[in-house]
Amino acid sequence: MSSPSARPATKAVIPVAGMGTRFLPATKAVPKELLPVVDRPALAYIVEEAARAGLPEVLMVTGRNKGAIEDFFDRTPELEAALEKKGDADRLAEVRASTDVAQVYFVRQGEARGLGHAVLQAAAFVGDEPFAVLLGDDLIDERDHLLEQMLAVQAEHGGSVIALLDVGRENIDKYGAVAVEPRPDAAAASGDEVVLVTGLVEKPPVDEAPSSLAIIGRYVLEPQIFAVLRETAPGRGDEIQLTDALATLVERGRPVHGVVFSGRRYDTGDRLDYLKAVIRLASERDDLGPPLRAWLHEFVADLPAEGASSS
Repeated sequence: MSSPSARPATKAVIPVAGMGTRFLPATKAVPKELLPVVDRPALAYIVEEAARAGLPEVLMVTGRNKGAIEDFFDRTPELEAALEKKGDADRLAEVRASTDVAQVYFVRQGEARGLGHAVLQAAAFVGDEPFAVLLGDDLIDERDHLLEQMLAVQAEHGGSVIALLDVGRENIDKYGAVAVEPRPDAAAASGDEVVLVTGLVEKPPVDEAPSSLAIIGRYVLEPQIFAVLRETAPGRGDEIQLTDALATLVERGRPVHGVVFSGRRYDTGDRLDYLKAVIRLASERDDLGPPLRAWLHEFVADLPAEGASSS
């Protein structure tokens, strides 16, 4: 078993090189990570989560046609001056917050060869300390401190930590799946179960899945992952899979723990779930919630019964 980490994680890596094909044609011109979730890009929520968890340095692994992401996290002197002149202090603070929340760096992936390849581009940035990987399609509600829990588990037990969610066996073929053993001597502060991962497989057939526990888009990785990724052959989809590299770490006796998440997660990579996330988050806000909830009650009341004609 690994010893606890001598150096705490201070850096986060966010892969943003994907083409966003499920949101075409919108993503012909706008990176999917900048599509608004209410009035902030999905990516802004992710960076804020990293900073809130104590990771002030963020590397984004970008690709072709992602320049708008760099623009979003850059200063906009003309816009700021215009808002200041108008006396619009609230919007000025919001605009500046996107730049000030963390120190954001960028590196190009070059070619899309999978999540493992994207993570490998962060080797020079990370060095020899543990680090977090946050995927932009998964929004974790700010009231649920999943990343903080994972960092605490990694600091105590060493190795790597992945976020897990029970998606039901019927859905497991869409995810990386894991085999696990109980770890009764480890627990997250929230009460989420902490397990020891004994095997991983990327998108297995339903009848071959080791469990219904799926890997979701939060990882805290030991730096040894880079050496493994360099020797990992392309796997499913002819891509270098991070799941395969983690499976190799397990086979070599390195500890990989899982935090079984029981909180609120929004999948903004799926069109229907994206719409649900926008409605849910907007309905809970003080400024938008009351009128939106009132309208939703009226709208739902007027919906035709299932299977009935709307004409």
